[in-house]
Amino acid sequence: MVGKTSSTDRIREKKKVFLAREQKIVSAALELLISENIDRVTVSKIASQAGIGKGTVYKHFLTKNEILVRIMLDYEKSIARRLAAGLEKAEAGDPGAVSKAYFESRLARPELDRLVQKLEDRLIDADDIGPQLAEFSRIRRSHEEALGTVISKLISQGILEDVPPHYHYLSCWALAQGAVELYFNKSWGIEDASSLMGFITSIGVTMGNRGQYHQAGDKKPKSAG
Repeated sequence: MVGKTSSTDRIREKKKVFLAREQKIVSAALELLISENIDRVTVSKIASQAGIGKGTVYKHFLTKNEILVRIMLDYEKSIARRLAAGLEKAEAGDPGAVSKAYFESRLARPELDRLVQKLEDRLIDADDIGPQLAEFSRIRRSHEEALGTVISKLISQGILEDVPPHYHYLSCWALAQGAVELYFNKSWGIEDASSLMGFITSIGVTMGNRGQYHQAGDKKPKSAG
């Protein structure tokens, strides 16, 4: 019995070490990709940054693309977790919790959000990571579903403008997307970019509230119903 327990413990410890090393590889790759051109970041560079051998990297990831898509998946999963937490708060009576979680997720690290967008464009047609890209798309759709569920409920409660729910979701996306681009736009010379991201998050939470949309001369679209 003791021998069996020791064997189980050893297997568990080996798995723990394996996963920790894998995360070290991903973190090293992320650090390099944020500071360098994607094409310049090689598996050899990643191995050196992680302080391990190149052959060891290939025990975890068969190709560089597998490392890149792992970064994409980790990012989308982190957004999904925050949206899930926001959804719980929304159901408990905080109507802006989900949209706040969305903006905070994307604007907390604009450089990471921008990197994931670049990786997505680069890998969209990659043949060697089809299953991972399918999972990425599934997680991305779950974001839309999480926001859509709350948006539809808030529309029915008269809190948000009665327009097709995707108008609200896409407006959130557009504001976050524009904020990320603004963060890197040197022509504005913004010195307090982090504070600006916080402000954009704050106004994003109340964007689309009932009574804000219609102004003189506006042509209000028909609601989904």
